[in-house]
Amino acid sequence: MSKLKVFILNLIQEVRYKITWPAYHKLQNNSMLVLVASFIFALLIGLIDWSFKKAVVWFYSAF
Repeated sequence: MSKLKVFILNLIQEVRYKITWPAYHKLQNNSMLVLVASFIFALLIGLIDWSFKKAVVWFYSAF
């Protein structure tokens, strides 16, 4: 039990003093960048999927 207590205390100390946390405005900017990039990639993949679907439907309807 003593090792677990030492581990948890070291963990708390490391989280408090050794990790550099980003500023709130940087966190907001990075989050917005991730959301916009995800939306763009989703649109791109949706467009590719839609075009493949149209191509397959056209191909099978031709024969």
